Amino acid sequence: MANQVLFTHKNLIEKSKLGDRKTQYELYSLYVNAMFNVSMRMVKSKEDAEDILQESFVDAFKNLDSFRYESTFGSWLKRIVINKSINHLKLKRIPLVALEDYDYRISEAEEDVKEADLDVSSIMLAIKQLPQGYQTIINLYLIEGYDHVEIGEILGITTSTSKSQYHRAKKKLIALMN
Repeated sequence: MANQVLFTHKNLIEKSKLGDRKTQYELYSLYVNAMFNVSMRMVKSKEDAEDILQESFVDAFKNLDSFRYESTFGSWLKRIVINKSINHLKLKRIPLVALEDYDYRISEAEEDVKEADLDVSSIMLAIKQLPQGYQTIINLYLIEGYDHVEIGEILGITTSTSKSQYHRAKKKLIALMN
């Protein structure tokens, strides 16, 4: 069953590895919208997300020989898009602050949020009000589904920094929701 997922577009991928432009465009068409949304959630700029998307596909097609079907093509491509988005944010000098040196406490503030307040649009609006570093952690952990070890590797921070930033971001998000 897992092989069906991993090999979903194997024929397209293999033809694309051989340089078939028509097949590469088919593969591009299958993933372009989802990958644009991934980048857009992170960089918040349509133009930047479009640039990152194009660079990601160019890199993916150049390095297609390194794709070994150890994951789905979509998750492999998503990793490229996320890394390019993070590098873009780093180049713009949007800081991801290490919080290891700060004293922090996790409160039970989650209980203060009323269930009626938890609709997707209000949550997304509150996420957009967070500082960029917090948005990045929230997006990677809650939306993209990475764990703290992976986030640490992606952002070049420790696992404990990822956890502490996530807890601070969550606390601030809850405060914004009230």
